[in-house]
Amino acid sequence: MSIVVDVQYALEESGEDHSRVPRPAMFRRWARAVLKGRRPEAELSIRIVAAAEGAELNQTYRHKTGPTNVLSFPCESPPGLDLPLLGDLVICAPVVAREAREQAKSVEAHWAHMTVHGMLHLLGYDHELPQEAEAMEKLETLILAELGFPDPYVAGFALEGAPY
Repeated sequence: MSIVVDVQYALEESGEDHSRVPRPAMFRRWARAVLKGRRPEAELSIRIVAAAEGAELNQTYRHKTGPTNVLSFPCESPPGLDLPLLGDLVICAPVVAREAREQAKSVEAHWAHMTVHGMLHLLGYDHELPQEAEAMEKLETLILAELGFPDPYVAGFALEGAPY
């Protein structure tokens, strides 16, 4: 399995405390768990951002005000070009920290969930329709359990503002 995960941190100028943001090895572990058995090769970037960049990207690409927890940008290769490029994830650190507090869950569990959720979007999963949401939530729960995390959808763990 050849999985390349580039992790970028764009937090320096925010002035916010990001001491609980996971290290690259954790993001790579979570991404590989999603890809295991689903895709033998993949290249992707995960960019961890502050609120300002998160809000700008959310406005530009979703036409929604304010930052959101995770944005997924699947790679759209030209027809006939078979590359392992999967796409990019953008995860907003202050939103993840706030949601973890509000939902009374560990910050690490919420980071893992946002990574798994975004990765599934990169693989083409969605939650626009109820049956799609149910299938995606079941898969997220299974992957997170394999990683040792609790079900994010039990009482107190529902994601705010879904869909994202």
